[in-house]
Amino acid sequence: MKALQGHKGQPLLIECDAPVCAPGQVRIRVVAAGLNRADLLQAAGLYPPPAGVSDILGLECAGIISEVGEGSGTWQVGDRVCALLAGGGMAQEVCVDARHVLPVPEGLSLLEAAAVPEVYATAWLNVFQLGRVQPGEKVLLHAGASGVGSAAIQLCKAFNSPCWVSVGSAERLAYCEALGAQGGVVRGENIEGLQDFAPFDVILDPVGASYAPANLKMLSLDGRWINIGLMGGRRAELDLAQLLSKRIQLIGSTLRSRTDAFKGELMAQLAEQVWPLFASGQLRPQAEEVFAWADAEAAFARLASNQVNGKVVLQISEE
Repeated sequence: MKALQGHKGQPLLIECDAPVCAPGQVRIRVVAAGLNRADLLQAAGLYPPPAGVSDILGLECAGIISEVGEGSGTWQVGDRVCALLAGGGMAQEVCVDARHVLPVPEGLSLLEAAAVPEVYATAWLNVFQLGRVQPGEKVLLHAGASGVGSAAIQLCKAFNSPCWVSVGSAERLAYCEALGAQGGVVRGENIEGLQDFAPFDVILDPVGASYAPANLKMLSLDGRWINIGLMGGRRAELDLAQLLSKRIQLIGSTLRSRTDAFKGELMAQLAEQVWPLFASGQLRPQAEEVFAWADAEAAFARLASNQVNGKVVLQISEE
């Protein structure tokens, strides 16, 4: 089969053996794969896959089940599905734990569904499970126009938790407000302006060091700060007195390296609590830009530009 691997910072189309469908797995003929910042890092050699995981790029995909392994539940050949992956999605075929597969949400195309699993799983895990946000609590989403940010905005709105964002431009702020954000600031101009909307009960932060002191100031008593990335650096000087006096919980979080059982439980929660919101129209995938996988290098460059609203999707085959 054909697949994409990282090579000198770029995606490289290769020929490789098709994966073997083990018991408890299903094989998916991939129609589309979502592109995530983790793919950029892996291609650059900065984020290797977990032990035992394919080095083919791609943390989420959508397609058609073409084989069902023994003990894979009720899945059938021909089912239209999307899947959360630890790797391997940017290929003609992928085999994945059946617990990490969900039906395509009602009303969505496979191209749209490819933009859903990773970002909604990340947003749900970090804001709602680890952040334990409650209706009426205030949320701050850094990089609000990103794929995860776009998902988190819509989830906060659906579950009645007002949210604010930091973004890279006025146009992206307008995009976030159209999705349901209450407001926010353009980073680089006035990040301290977020103090006007503070205190926040939950902060979802993919930036890291450069925003750390401001996060401490803006969190409420018993606030939860969930760090999921290091785009702004890995080392920061913090006033721990603020951490203590406000009883702040600082939580580091990754999803890719979680156990198969953990991911299975997370996907089951999405099926129960999040998937119905697509059918009702409260959520919609933000598959903003679609590239043919022959143009993968352009797609990676586009995501790396930090100018994308929502998600970039690679189309692998015809639906």
